Amino acid sequence: MEVNNKVAPNEEQMKGFMEPGHDGPIYMLNLLKFKDKAEYEDGRETGLTGAEAYAIYGAEVVGHLAKVGAAPMFSARVERLMLGEVEELWDTAAIAMYPSRKAMLDMISTPEYQASAVHRAAGLAGQLNIELVEPAGAWLLQQQE
Repeated sequence: MEVNNKVAPNEEQMKGFMEPGHDGPIYMLNLLKFKDKAEYEDGRETGLTGAEAYAIYGAEVVGHLAKVGAAPMFSARVERLMLGEVEELWDTAAIAMYPSRKAMLDMISTPEYQASAVHRAAGLAGQLNIELVEPAGAWLLQQQE
């Protein structure tokens, strides 16, 4: 399996996300890899690391999530790989819940979000963003009871 971190979805991925499908809540699993030093598209010089620039985005995105009924669910530093193989580990894993795909699209389309996303792009070397829906098995349902 080849793994390619990216900062933005390609055209095919975005088209698939916008197609009809699951209409309930979604969870976005974000596997994040940070740049050593933040690199802003406008060329501004800062002393920020990639993780620090992303932290600015993270603090601001909480408000953007709330405006569309979404919420951060979990975030943690990646310690090690327990199973499988990848060339390089991600730095952080985070999960956000959205009431629907439309809510996420509405959020990322706003000028306010776009202003915050400048810090995201400056800090990220790349990421995997995985859409999760509905519990995957009976064992998970039993854990929730």
